[in-house]
Amino acid sequence: MNPQERGWFKSSFSDDNGGCVQVRFTQGWAQVRDSKDVTGPVLVFNQGEWEAFLLGAFNGEFEMPL
Repeated sequence: MNPQERGWFKSSFSDDNGGCVQVRFTQGWAQVRDSKDVTGPVLVFNQGEWEAFLLGAFNGEFEMPL
């Protein structure tokens, strides 16, 4: 396995339809990519940014209005 491909994972709630994101953690960084385009761009977040994102998701800050 290519070292660039190690450590990526997706949620256990994801199915195999390919509409997911993958995440990996390396040296204090969170990296996020599209599971359908693993050679495409990777978003990179530092620890504070990642924690703020998780807190926002937990608090429902990204919920779409009905």
